[in-house]
Amino acid sequence: MFKPSKAKTIDEYIASIEEPRKSEIKKLDSFIRKTVPGLKPYFAFNMLGYGPFHYKYASGQEGDWPIISLASQKNYISVYVCGADGKQYIAEKHKKDFPKASIGKSCIRFKKIEDIDLDTLAKVIKEGKKATEKGMAFAQK
Repeated sequence: MFKPSKAKTIDEYIASIEEPRKSEIKKLDSFIRKTVPGLKPYFAFNMLGYGPFHYKYASGQEGDWPIISLASQKNYISVYVCGADGKQYIAEKHKKDFPKASIGKSCIRFKKIEDIDLDTLAKVIKEGKKATEKGMAFAQK
């Protein structure tokens, strides 16, 4: 569940988060920026986004979405990694690599940074960026 925010910028969003979560979001924001420096950071959809991409579904619905996203949820931190290998989402593919996290299709959820391996997260983020840039943002069913 998204934690409501009235923020309109990255700085406002981070400022609205209470400690100790604020420090963790700052660390992860810096980490993501260093891991994928070519992705422009921006505030969108009540979370931090990195590198927008344009999508279009077979139904004709289309829009823009971040390649990587970071959000402070009510009970955890979420890192969203858009990108698929053609069959499954990158985050889902690496589920076993994050034993202390809850993994959704494109989401890695955890309570604190110590619950995840940052080297593995960097690998997943880079892999997601590469897949999305190749036009593989969504898994095919």
